[in-house]
Parts: sequence; structure tokens; C-alpha cells
Amino acid sequence: MGVLNVTPDSFSDGGRYLDPDRAVERALEMAREGAAIIDIGGESTRPGAQEVPAGIECERVLPVIRKLAGRLDRPISIDTRKAMVAQQALEAGAVMVNDVSAMTFDRAMAGVVARYRAAVVLMHMRGTPATMQRMARYHDVVGEVCRYLAARARAAQAAGIPKSRIILDPGIGFAKQTSHNLKLLAGLSRLCRLGYPVLVGVSRKNFIRRIAGVEPDQLTLGTAAAVCLAIAAGASIVRVHDPGPMAAAVRVAAAISAAGR
Repeated sequence: MGVLNVTPDSFSDGGRYLDPDRAVERALEMAREGAAIIDIGGESTRPGAQEVPAGIECERVLPVIRKLAGRLDRPISIDTRKAMVAQQALEAGAVMVNDVSAMTFDRAMAGVVARYRAAVVLMHMRGTPATMQRMARYHDVVGEVCRYLAARARAAQAAGIPKSRIILDPGIGFAKQTSHNLKLLAGLSRLCRLGYPVLVGVSRKNFIRRIAGVEPDQLTLGTAAAVCLAIAAGASIVRVHDPGPMAAAVRVAAAISAAGR
């Protein structure tokens, strides 16, 4: 899954793709590099980020989705926690909703996803991006995240979303300290055993920079290491900013993992 942030303030690439034409070209480039899904977001969810009104979010993402819908030969995902944004994005050509709140921020989201027969990513987070890092306290982070996501998946199915369209995301970096991120990645197979596809987003995150001891523009190798281990543990999707090198890493990790089975 290639990340396309059409925001001025995302933690890694904020401001680079605010122009719709430039965003479209980046999406097509990521597809050529090997991205199987393009995830478009109009609201930053970095730690401390403030909520963006739904109207502004739509102004950012809809022109890009509409232009891509006739040119891109792979699925478009809308990264939003707002039902209105999701609905308009799905009407414009998206087929997946990536909701960092697991459909708890906007209770109308489940109905929208069910009505449009979209796929949905349910992510674990506590609080909101503005408050989440103050809530990073766990007794058993792997168990707590697994139980939460299993409950959210059941709620999604009760709302009419088929199990086959549900994807789980442990929320690396969302209300998590470095130790929590490491434990979740080390215990990822436990989440995979719940029976849903698992998405992992580790690309360029601060915990990788801290561990690797490198500058923010030197995170490719550290990201690749985490991506490969996630694939080996059973992850079905990895969300990345650099699909080119990551696609190669994923192919190798997947081949080794398959040989072991």
C-alpha cells in the first residue's frame, strides 16, 4: 500500500503533494514501483495533529481520486475517520476505507462502508492524534490490541460488513511508545491468528529512527527491516512511502516465509 498524503502537515511528506496534478503523478509512479493499493489521506494523523474539517479534507482528496479513478489500474483507499469524506471518496472511485479510529470516531462510518460494499481497515488507537501519546499505557499491549481489534471486527460484521472485507491494523506508533511498537511487531503472529488480513504501517516512523540512530531522510533500511519481519509474521499488507525498494523487500521476505511453510 503506497502512502499519498495530500496534506500540508503529515510527519514525513507533508506539503509535497498538495497540488492535485502532482499527487496524481506520484500515485501513478508508486503504482509503477509496485504499490498494489494507493492510500490517499487529507488529514494528518501524526502525534499532536489537530482535526481537519470534513469539507477541507474533501477539497484535498476528491480531485485526486476523481483524476486517478480513470487512470489507475489498482484499488484506491481513502484514509479518513469521517463518514462524509468516506462516502464522497467511495462515490469518486475509492473502494477501501482506512479508518485509524476503527469506525469509532464517526458512528456513521460503518453504515457507509456496508452500503458501498467497501473494504475497511480497522486500526487500534486510543484517544485522537492530538491526545493519543498520553494514553500509551498497557499491561499486555499485544493482548489488549488483539482483543480490541477482534471486538471492532465483530462490530463491523454486525453492521453488515462481510468478514472478507475487514482488515486489521495494530496501529504502530498510535498511542504506542517504542517498547509497545516492538512488542506488537514481535507478537504480530498472534494478531494474524484472529483470521483477518493484517496491515502494518511502520514506514519512516520515529521509533525506527531512534533505534537505527539515523537522520529522518535515512530510514529506508530500517523501514525495510521492520517490513520484512512483518511479512514473515503473516502480515498481508504493508503501508509504505517508498514502494520501489519495499516491494523488492516484500517479495524476498514472502518467498522465504513461503518456503518455510
